[in-house]
Amino acid sequence: MPAARLDKLNPQQRRAVEHGGPQFDACAPLLIIAGAGSGKTSTLAHRVVHLIEQGVDPRRIMLLTFSRRAAAEMTRRVDRLRGDAAAQKTPRMTEAIAWAGTFHSLGARLLRQHAADIGLPREFTIHDRADSADLINLVRHDLGLAKTRERFPAKSTCLAIYSRTVNSEAPLEEVLAAHFPWCAVWRNELRRLFAHYVEVKQAHNVLDYDDLLLYWAHMMQETALAQAVAERFDHVLVDEYQDTNRLQASILLALRPTGRGLTVVGDDAQAIYSFRAATVRNILDFPGHFTPPAEIVTLERNYRSTQPILDAANGVIALAEQRFSKNLWSERASAALPRLVTVRDETDQALYAVEKVLEHREAGIALKAQAVLFRASHHSGPLEVELTRRNIPFVKFGGLKFLEAAHVKDVLALLRFAENPRDRLAGFRVIQLLPGIGPATAAKILEAVAADPAAGLAAVKPPAAAAQDWPAFVETVAVVRSGAAGWPAEIDLVRRWYEPHLTRMHDDAALRHADVLQLTQIAATYPSRERFLTELTLDPPEAASDRAGDPVLDEDYLILSTIHSAKGQEWKSVFILNAVDGCLPSDLATGTAAEIEEERRLLYVAMTRAKDNLDIIVPQRFFVHGQRTNGDRHLYAARTRFIPAALLRYFECRAWPPAATADAAPPAARAPVDIGRRVRKSWG
Repeated sequence: MPAARLDKLNPQQRRAVEHGGPQFDACAPLLIIAGAGSGKTSTLAHRVVHLIEQGVDPRRIMLLTFSRRAAAEMTRRVDRLRGDAAAQKTPRMTEAIAWAGTFHSLGARLLRQHAADIGLPREFTIHDRADSADLINLVRHDLGLAKTRERFPAKSTCLAIYSRTVNSEAPLEEVLAAHFPWCAVWRNELRRLFAHYVEVKQAHNVLDYDDLLLYWAHMMQETALAQAVAERFDHVLVDEYQDTNRLQASILLALRPTGRGLTVVGDDAQAIYSFRAATVRNILDFPGHFTPPAEIVTLERNYRSTQPILDAANGVIALAEQRFSKNLWSERASAALPRLVTVRDETDQALYAVEKVLEHREAGIALKAQAVLFRASHHSGPLEVELTRRNIPFVKFGGLKFLEAAHVKDVLALLRFAENPRDRLAGFRVIQLLPGIGPATAAKILEAVAADPAAGLAAVKPPAAAAQDWPAFVETVAVVRSGAAGWPAEIDLVRRWYEPHLTRMHDDAALRHADVLQLTQIAATYPSRERFLTELTLDPPEAASDRAGDPVLDEDYLILSTIHSAKGQEWKSVFILNAVDGCLPSDLATGTAAEIEEERRLLYVAMTRAKDNLDIIVPQRFFVHGQRTNGDRHLYAARTRFIPAALLRYFECRAWPPAATADAAPPAARAPVDIGRRVRKSWG
């Protein structure tokens, strides 16, 4: 049975599975470079079963993954492969793999077992991210940092800084300079905050998520403890090694300093999680940690994509500065090249994507077998609006749906309140955006306005904390309500009023600002404020957005996803939005060569999600509203630098819409939805 099972593997997979001997003393370290779609999970599962069949005790195997779901899937595959042998009822073949899980879960188990050896109460509790943020906020308040004259970083930002410092094993100053430059002025206060945070956790017998790795790493620095832990395992196998951070690599190298019995699997070309403190250097430097260097087995046969898609993806990643050389190939031949589609702007981009999605659906490709991928969550805004207009259900992964983001809802609330001062829900939300106004005060203001509609907001005496900001708020609402500025200039007025409050309320204001700009661009496609609010805010009951978050309510739905969230997935048809410099690569990630290389890997990951059809869309221009210095203007975009002219031979290059129809009149605007008539009709 083992021979028959191994015969199903390709030569490279089999070489990886059979590497070394059954005893870890005879098994040199192994690095499996597993290209996209090359059967990585299957290869790792086969290796685990092969080791067990060769005499390794399953209880002496540690299998490390990056999610509970991945650990469960790997265990299921191992059990399935062991099924026939387990029927023999031999103890070894029926023994469970007890040490399979995430770094954090296995770290927690080891810390619990060795608690007495490291001065840790065995009954310690573990805080999740929300608990940790709340605790660091309590410490923040206790130290008086929440009452500083200038706004101190919020609890979520403080926790993010602490977490990256721990996981990257980098000095606080370095982390602040590289990832949180706006917080650098608080470095002394942050250091004091983190010191007290650690003291409080220890006083309360609490570990947070990062402590599970930090304490494990420190435990492995104690010679006797490190030896006791290491001797429990003959083989250690790690999945997705390109996604490890420095702290995880330190644990692994302390667990297996000679590399004997160590297998890591990953793909440097898919290392895209540096924002989580992962570093591609772990996998690139892995062979050199050992003497002799680790053996490298490269899996290049792809079981997912057609060869033309792989040729294009190989061309993109071949331009990377540092990488393990590989050339993905497939037996899936195709005459169809991936398409590189040039469109005029983001509106045409959305129209093109929807048209092709529907074409594929008519050709028998379900919506669920198609995906639209993008670098940043806000890039899908115009597409989401078009999908809603066309009644196409969708599910979005990676961030909230565009219209559900808090800052987008804030802007819409002010527009709704100006449109209809009787809309108490909108008024309640927008009035609380002003500093010093909470729910009770907002309710009183709305009651006063309702009691004297003629005088309106101008007659209200605001609380002292909001007095400075109140006149600008009242003026903005009045101008928008009067319609004097015209549409879409009105939403630009709202944006300018809102941006200072956005900056005050959110540490990640720059990212949210992009969403607000996107909303102003979408607004320009509507003829009036009334139409804009009706179609965006009052989605008809049959519209897609009502069901987009709950796919079980619809038989089929399109996938929208950030590239980061798409890793590990595959679809028959894939569309990649905004393949232009400034979006991919993101203009926020071009400060260093390392950042640019990771952006290149993002495009590679997106391309290799496609099985049969790949469309990469290049908008030629982006419309920017109401800039203080330049006013309304078009920004012209250049095709992403990751697809230079030398790679165009791998694509079918086309422009859309075709020249014959490019200047055709746009379709007639749909009449505004009469919500009142619909409600009256529903009640007979």
